[in-house]
Amino acid sequence: MSKRLMLVDGSGYIFRAYHALPSLTRSDGTPVGAVRGFSSMLLRLVDDHPDDDIAVIFDASGNTFRNNIYDLYKANREAPPEDLRPQFSLVRDATRAFNLPCVEQLGYEADDLIATYAIQAVSRGQDVIVVSSDKDLMQLIQPGIGLWDPMKQKALGADECFEKFGVQPDKVIDVQSLAGDSVDNVPGVPGIGVKTAALLINEYGDLDTLLARAGEIKQNKRRENLIEFADQARISRELVTLKTNVPLDVPLTDLAHPQRDLDKLRDFLEIMEFSSLAAKLGLEIKKPVIVTPSPKDEIVPEVPALGACQYALVDTEALLLEWIAKCQNSRVVGFDTETTSLDSMQADLVGISLAVAAGEACYVPLAHKPVEGELLGEKVRQVSVERGLALLKPMLENPAILKIGHNLKYDYQVLRRYGVCLSPVDDSCLLSFVLDGGKHNHGLDELAKRTFEHDTIPFKEVCGSGKSQITFDLVAVEKARDYAAEDADVSLRLWQGLKPRLVTERMSTVYETLERPLIGVISDMEAAGIKVDANLLRRMSGDFAQRSAQLEDEIYQLVGREFTIGSPKQLGEILFSELGLPGGKKSPKTGAYSTDASVLEDLAAQGHELPTRILDWRQINKLKSTYTDALVAQINPNTGRVHTRYSMVGAQTGRLSSNDPNLQNIPVRTAEGRKIRSAFIAEPGCKIVSIDYSQIELRLTAHMAREQTLQQAFHDGLDIHAITASQMFGVPLDGMDPMVRRNAKAINFGIIYGISSYGLANNLGIGNAEAKNFIDQYFERFPGIKVFMSEAKKFAVDHEYVETLFGRRIHVPGIKDKNFARRGFAERQAINAPIQGTAADIIKRAMIRMPGALKQAGLSGKMLLQVHDELLFECHASEVDALTAVAKGVMERACEPVLTLDVPLIADSGVGDNWMQAH
Repeated sequence: MSKRLMLVDGSGYIFRAYHALPSLTRSDGTPVGAVRGFSSMLLRLVDDHPDDDIAVIFDASGNTFRNNIYDLYKANREAPPEDLRPQFSLVRDATRAFNLPCVEQLGYEADDLIATYAIQAVSRGQDVIVVSSDKDLMQLIQPGIGLWDPMKQKALGADECFEKFGVQPDKVIDVQSLAGDSVDNVPGVPGIGVKTAALLINEYGDLDTLLARAGEIKQNKRRENLIEFADQARISRELVTLKTNVPLDVPLTDLAHPQRDLDKLRDFLEIMEFSSLAAKLGLEIKKPVIVTPSPKDEIVPEVPALGACQYALVDTEALLLEWIAKCQNSRVVGFDTETTSLDSMQADLVGISLAVAAGEACYVPLAHKPVEGELLGEKVRQVSVERGLALLKPMLENPAILKIGHNLKYDYQVLRRYGVCLSPVDDSCLLSFVLDGGKHNHGLDELAKRTFEHDTIPFKEVCGSGKSQITFDLVAVEKARDYAAEDADVSLRLWQGLKPRLVTERMSTVYETLERPLIGVISDMEAAGIKVDANLLRRMSGDFAQRSAQLEDEIYQLVGREFTIGSPKQLGEILFSELGLPGGKKSPKTGAYSTDASVLEDLAAQGHELPTRILDWRQINKLKSTYTDALVAQINPNTGRVHTRYSMVGAQTGRLSSNDPNLQNIPVRTAEGRKIRSAFIAEPGCKIVSIDYSQIELRLTAHMAREQTLQQAFHDGLDIHAITASQMFGVPLDGMDPMVRRNAKAINFGIIYGISSYGLANNLGIGNAEAKNFIDQYFERFPGIKVFMSEAKKFAVDHEYVETLFGRRIHVPGIKDKNFARRGFAERQAINAPIQGTAADIIKRAMIRMPGALKQAGLSGKMLLQVHDELLFECHASEVDALTAVAKGVMERACEPVLTLDVPLIADSGVGDNWMQAH
């Protein structure tokens, strides 16, 4: 074939560019130095080889098949530099801007894809040049396949291979199998380096012959190591051998790249602000507007203040086209949708707002209805939903235009139901959460007030409140304009202030790897929902109603008369005034006795029957009202499933929270609560699969506190609570009193939450002195945990925040509070937040990787729910074993390659026709 195929090692390119060139940032603070170098190298390559096919191959994120062979493969690699991480996606954008194939594939490294493409191309008569200086690729050198070092501008062939390894290319694998690779953590054989390995292979011919005849080697240590570590050498061979038969997602025939698209390239270079590169190509791009300090006497145009802006109403197709052109020129667009409901699965789209600059925003009505005062049957002047979205879709999906929104997950879901995939996106709500988690809430209204001292237009001012509230489609378009456009304007202004802080405060990694990629993943989960057996829930409601009535009769008999059981005031008077039970305390504000759960539980623990019945009655009625009754009403009539909404900013530790309905708070410690889970069912022919981290927070405590006894117990798969009890109280594991283990369990979990002796005493029903003695013994046996707690509190005092192992900051502003109670709460938070936050980060990393891993394995199963440390899936019965294996692997390796824990992460699995059976 006339054309050569050039396969570019994209991952090698970006690291070369990063280390070879000085740092560079875009005007919005995004680091782009490596992207600039990558683009320059790519441009030179394309210009030097105009007649060749060129494709760029990247490493996909996540584990590969090699991690299944050797779980420590690449485990020692450090995380990429903070300012490089945001550039990984941008170099892929650069590749596409040059109209070159951009290829990556989950489960395989770029080298495997390069090897497969190269062998296929040669077999059809095409010469191949691999553009890389990576020594691992030298094993591919053969007639028809060569290497090109892009930095040294030098061809690498058999002579260079011999210079590097001391053998010809066909023996490189054997040498690497013996010598190993410290960079990739390939073990090899101890004491054998590249030179020795080459001598041995040249003498014995190949690895198998050498290992078979290892007993003949005269040097004692070398002989002993080759015999002892023969299997390790064979494993190393599997690790270093490039796959040449990868089942390619992108076939070889798709690597023929079309001609350069100057418009696409200009758009990219303008976004990146690479004016010199554009000039080389003869392209004119707009320079970014950079605000610099000016002398006092110089008049500087002011950004219009919020509240004083004149927003546009885009009610014709001609105006809409003008605004779409503005968005294309701006490249960064504030965005918001207006709908008829907060339920993204059922909401109807009413309109869209756009902001191209601070103060320059518009509202596009799409589905408003005539309002009171307008002529009956008169149409509202607006573009239809179908026509409006047809015009907006290319811009909303354009990878060169960044869409900015606040809580954009909602808008993403609404638009997806209309066939629009909103991308790429930034979320000002998530940016605020990543930067200031724990300091304050992150709603648009609160941030507008905090940041701009501006009160946004209240929703009730537009739609009313209570019974008189109307849906947004009934709002007059002129009134809707200011409310909707303001939201897009505020979102854009917030982004302009928050996004540059990611780099300066070193939080880019948290946002780019833990939060932004999760938007689409959670949207898919929410859209999938979970099937609920409505008839079973109705039967449960009937059973709970009967049980509630029975408990009411028992309560009335104990009291001797009827009263309003749900009235705290009446109940308090009966318990403490009429019956004279101990512990009654009146609120200074209301003058009524407290009858909360803790008060009733204390009385029940003392053996009083009435408080016990009251607690049972409360639980039954809560289960009925909150779950069995409510869940039936929350079944989506179009899907027959319940679609919970996850808040990504609901907990300052980074944990997700579930709402409407809250599926994370279904009680599981009682038989009645567990029954609720039996109503969550799989579709016919399918199963529910639950994968749950085993004691992840205790494992993280052992790692972060560097407590080797606990670490070893986890490695040995022992009962951690029994081990703790044995270590603390000096009792043997065999025949251990369950109460002793229970005490140790209470302390293990209590320590994570910074429990006090008073709190432990309440939990165990013992005296304060005994509880204090338990805690003292615990710290004597596990001093590392006490040191960890002390260091965590000190760090919080010094910085007013704590960090997870992945760099998430959780602010604890009350750590210096003069109020003892508030300071004590902050201190407990300082201990728990790094642990709970790291656990949240880990399961988020697993969730982000999960859809790709399932797809790579050819599985159709879906992730439905996340409940703290548990992920719930639905799959066809035939896929259960395969999905379980894939999901467990993703969860157990979620830390890699960024973090290596000193304890194993273990994920337990269960399967059933419903949630209760599965977990």
